[in-house]
Amino acid sequence: MLVIVPLAGELNFYPFNDAFRVSFGTPTFFFFLLLLRKIHPVVSGGLVGFLVVEFRILLDFLFRAQEFADAFQSRYPTFFYYVTFALLFYLTKVNRFHHKPVVIGLLGILAEVSASLAELTFQYIAFSSVFTLSDVHKVIVIAIFRSFFVVGFFNLMNLYQTKIKEAEVRKQNLHLLMVTSNLYVEAFQLKKTLQSTEEVTKSSYHLYRQLKSYSTASPLDFPEELCQQALKIAGEIHEIKKDNQRIFAGLSKLISDEQFAEYMDMSELMTIIVQVNRKYADSLGKTIRFVLDIEDCHTHYHAYSILSIVNHVVENAIEAIEDTGVITLSVSKQHRSVLFRIGDNGPGIPHKHLHLIYKPGFTSKYDRDGNPSTGIGLSYVQEMIAGLGGDVNVQTRPHVDGSVFTVRLPEANLVRRT
Repeated sequence: MLVIVPLAGELNFYPFNDAFRVSFGTPTFFFFLLLLRKIHPVVSGGLVGFLVVEFRILLDFLFRAQEFADAFQSRYPTFFYYVTFALLFYLTKVNRFHHKPVVIGLLGILAEVSASLAELTFQYIAFSSVFTLSDVHKVIVIAIFRSFFVVGFFNLMNLYQTKIKEAEVRKQNLHLLMVTSNLYVEAFQLKKTLQSTEEVTKSSYHLYRQLKSYSTASPLDFPEELCQQALKIAGEIHEIKKDNQRIFAGLSKLISDEQFAEYMDMSELMTIIVQVNRKYADSLGKTIRFVLDIEDCHTHYHAYSILSIVNHVVENAIEAIEDTGVITLSVSKQHRSVLFRIGDNGPGIPHKHLHLIYKPGFTSKYDRDGNPSTGIGLSYVQEMIAGLGGDVNVQTRPHVDGSVFTVRLPEANLVRRT
């Protein structure tokens, strides 16, 4: 502000006389007062007024060969212009009205007209420069144009910043939504593990009871330490189960605490999947085009279920495509079920592997360093689909036109229960 305002003041014209000039210094100063809200306006006005006067005196001395006293006498009224403008800006509390641009514009006009009259008054005191009512009218007209020009530019800047912030918030929300979706998958798997742990605990305790009965029937022939070992195993498994229950409760609370709509429009869900996976493909250095087709009318569906299932299948398709390709996503309804078809033009799946693709640990994908994939993505998908009462099948033509996964989910298990 201290540098730009004096420089902007040199872009000027003289509408009334050779002493009073109109420049870009005023709108620039007004803009900085709106922008720098943490700096006291009167302090800004005093510093800017002093530097503007000093800068103009220096220019007069260097380029117009004026004596210091003459240059000071002709330039010092400008100091009172900036001080008056800043004082009125402070007294009218302009910065309280950032959400009311018309009010800011009107207060800016008031401040500029008053500041101009103050400068003209000190010019009259300095060298009897007369100004008329016509001059005042011109000052008001100039003030109107300059004030609302500043307000318009300031609002455009605020609008641009708001759009940037909104885009950033959308990006963060999208990231959190996908993180929550992945947590939903982990919670689903953990719930399955809890059920398995409960079964193992029951089996271990049943084994202990059987061993104990054998020990009672044949105390000399049966080692007692086997009974105690079986009981210890049952107790340790029970402890693992309780630990898993605490983790599951924490995950469930974390998912439910996220400020997202649990049920979302199908179009929005599929758009999110495309956006996220387009970035994923870019991160792998692959050029993949996504084709989205949504048929029929859809209500709001459970977001985490669909995101978890469809996103895993799409990620799998991206990893299967070598460098460039096309992934198609289509959604339709059929007999009270929602059908998702995810197709790719990758290398396809060899027929000998079709019965293995849903088994945990099986993978045919390796990264550039030769490290295998975890092989749990499709097994998660199948378990979640089965948990929702649906099914999944794949059609593939290796080395011809890739694969198409068709996921069928009952609509009743996706909508909000009333």
